[in-house]
Amino acid sequence: MRLQRLPSFFSSFRVSEEEEEEEEEEEEEEEEEEEEEEEEEEERRRRRRRRQEEEEEEEEEEEEEEEREKEEREGKGKKEMENVKKMKKEEGMEEKEEEEEKGKKKKKKEEERDEKIKRRG
Repeated sequence: MRLQRLPSFFSSFRVSEEEEEEEEEEEEEEEEEEEEEEEEEEERRRRRRRRQEEEEEEEEEEEEEEEREKEEREGKGKKEMENVKKMKKEEGMEEKEEEEEKGKKKKKKEEERDEKIKRRG
């Protein structure tokens, strides 16, 4: 009888050993899956961070471009204003020259009139 129990003991030992091995394998698989999930999550975070950085860079570039365009427009506006000022100055000079010419003509007429009066008088 004793001998008969022994094989059953060994068989139960073998079964429990197999069960332990299976449990260990399952645990290892679970650990591997967890590691994979963590790695995937980390990769997603990296991608999100990279995407966010790219978006921020794009926003900065757009702001810089808008600022350049604004400065260009203002610069053109300034140039136009300067051109207008120059034209006004030139027009003012032309007006002065015209006024001087008118003044000279008036003087000449007055002198001619004075001479006529002197000749008559």
